[in-house]
Amino acid sequence: MSGSRHQVVVALGDTRYRIDRPFGSWPQYAGKVSDVVVTPDGRILVLLRSDPYVDPDNPCVIVLSPDGDFLGAWGDLEIADAHLLTPAPDGRIFVVDRDMHEIIIFSADGQRIGGIGTRGGPGAPFNHPTDVTIAPGGDIYVSDGYAGWHVHRFAADGTHLGTWGTFGDGPGAFREPHSLWCLPDGRVVVVDRCNHRLQVFDAEGTFLDEWTGFRRPVGIWGNAAGDVFVSDEVPSLHRMSQDGTRLGRARPMLNGAHGIFGTPDGTLYLAEANPSRVSRLTPI
Repeated sequence: MSGSRHQVVVALGDTRYRIDRPFGSWPQYAGKVSDVVVTPDGRILVLLRSDPYVDPDNPCVIVLSPDGDFLGAWGDLEIADAHLLTPAPDGRIFVVDRDMHEIIIFSADGQRIGGIGTRGGPGAPFNHPTDVTIAPGGDIYVSDGYAGWHVHRFAADGTHLGTWGTFGDGPGAFREPHSLWCLPDGRVVVVDRCNHRLQVFDAEGTFLDEWTGFRRPVGIWGNAAGDVFVSDEVPSLHRMSQDGTRLGRARPMLNGAHGIFGTPDGTLYLAEANPSRVSRLTPI
């Protein structure tokens, strides 16, 4: 908790949260906070985005303890344009290197161990990808949204299984698929930012539903019960049930949250770029 005498409390449905910001501390590396996740062993990873031409040796992944203490940093040699990241249940870390058109796979200690896509090769298959998520069964989904308008599905070993999406605003079309999440039953929820909506698909990409009521939605994360938390550029944080019912809405950030992640005890972390920081929402 910072030294501020003002304690902010927000409500999402029947849960109230205490806001602690900024959460965590690390050296003054270049770049702005772009995402935050919690690994299976409880460490907190903060993703920093910077200009690789100006700061080519800048660490991209900050490692914090559960209390926010600085433990280390990595990714300076491997990541050019950090956008979003996700932890796998086995401890691997998947990082979207947006402008290099690649999903880089790291070990839990930050060593590159693989990748999906052609590094430096637009359209093979990614064209500035945005996010990656892992389904309960192990399949990997990638939203390909800054120059493409697709969602790609891969097997756990990286084998390409399928692609869907066209450019537009109809069902199954995207203007900017910015992030995505897999529900416990395997459905895929895609943040279609420039169409101000979320779209829901089955595992093979068949359109199922559309959730609206957002203003340029950005980040998404879901808990084990199936509730989904979505940030938008109002800025708001929405809590949705897995059938699309809006359970609550709050404003726990100053200008917006690019990334969201949570823990089994209900704590939420928001990655804010302006100002660059992490906010922690603790249930009370």
